[in-house]
Amino acid sequence: MAAGEQEGSAAEPEQEQEPAAAEEPRSFKDLGVTDVLCEACDQLGWKVPTKIQIEAIPVALQGRDVIGLAETGSGKTGAFALPILQALLETPQRLFALVLTPTRELAFQISEQFEALGSSIGVQSTVIVGGIDTMSQSLALAKKPHVIIATPGRLVDHLENTKGFNLRALKFLVMDEADRILNMDFETEVDKILKVIPRDRKTFLFSATMTKKVQKLQRAALKNPVKCAVSSKYQTVEKLQQYYIFIPSKFKDSYLVYILNELAGNSFMIFCSTCNNTQRTALLLRNLGFTAIPLHGQMSQNKRLGSLNKFKAKARSILLATDVASRGLDIPHVDVVINFDIPTHSKDYIHRVGRTARAGRSGKSITFVTQYDVELFQRIEHLIGKKLPAFPMQEEEVMMLTERVAEAQRFARMELREQGEKKRSRNDDDDTEEAIGVRNKVAGGKKKKRKA
Repeated sequence: MAAGEQEGSAAEPEQEQEPAAAEEPRSFKDLGVTDVLCEACDQLGWKVPTKIQIEAIPVALQGRDVIGLAETGSGKTGAFALPILQALLETPQRLFALVLTPTRELAFQISEQFEALGSSIGVQSTVIVGGIDTMSQSLALAKKPHVIIATPGRLVDHLENTKGFNLRALKFLVMDEADRILNMDFETEVDKILKVIPRDRKTFLFSATMTKKVQKLQRAALKNPVKCAVSSKYQTVEKLQQYYIFIPSKFKDSYLVYILNELAGNSFMIFCSTCNNTQRTALLLRNLGFTAIPLHGQMSQNKRLGSLNKFKAKARSILLATDVASRGLDIPHVDVVINFDIPTHSKDYIHRVGRTARAGRSGKSITFVTQYDVELFQRIEHLIGKKLPAFPMQEEEVMMLTERVAEAQRFARMELREQGEKKRSRNDDDDTEEAIGVRNKVAGGKKKKRKA
């Protein structure tokens, strides 16, 4: 801790001036961003900089290392992408910046923002993540892009095995969601990467939480950094209406269907604790006529991106996800987040509900609490410092759904078994609505029952 504090105090003069400056800047130009990049921000619809951008961009443009502590949905990507692109304009060079992220989806999303911001100046970026052919990645690296966005494991693979690829000329290193990179046990990979990149570089470390591991990483990787903290304590956005419902675990599915009916017309993100439960619940909801789509770690990379894109394009109104999807994904139009399975780590609650009420809009979150979840729920309330109200429910209406739900559960179990059997020969098994034609099967099943 002491070292962390020292570094903070070394950077104190910088921070003393910051708040004074932070009152006036209302545009990216005021922060020192060059005209061509201001235009790019304008085209992306970024009218005014967010709090973290106001704090981090001027400091980064002065050439300082930055630690950014900001909650999800606060505009962190812009806070590091703009200073990197501006430095790249001043001294064009290949293999200029490396961004490390914990998940594949986040890597693709950061890449999209770099491409969008840098399109007018011809910036090329490459995404290096698992689940994608190594050979095509080696070819992309051979072209020496300006920016590499990578997950640590796959990048180390290439540093060790791809001939002619090194990062000895690197000028910028960004670690985004650093707390999660370290929680996912990428520490050894991060150490390997730090050993083979130049010491003389600029480093930006962004994290939602300041854990002991992040402090250790900060001491190892950053020189005299300036700390930009937007939200120092855990909190959820003010415009978010948070509720809980206390239910017997055996009727969980019925309550979910009730809420989806009650709040019909909204877009939903439903969090489950396991890949299997995500898939099961998606099938169950489809059997009942909802447009639901799963997103979890056992799906291939293309399927995951496909699911995300369908949901983003509003072709599906319900996205069922594991925590793989709970952080860093900018899905702009989620109206309601449902914690179908309560998160075991209270901090994950903050990140899950951070999928709604983004960028000043309002949103709802509903957490299912069964008889087994009471202690976890109390921990969440303690962490966010507020008692949540119960979501108003009509119990008798829920009970009227149980028979239909039980039938849909049976079909979902059959589907899951079939998928398991067909997995080796099928490629369509993740988004099964195209693959198996769920409704036909339900209809077919009913006919068979009648005959019997």
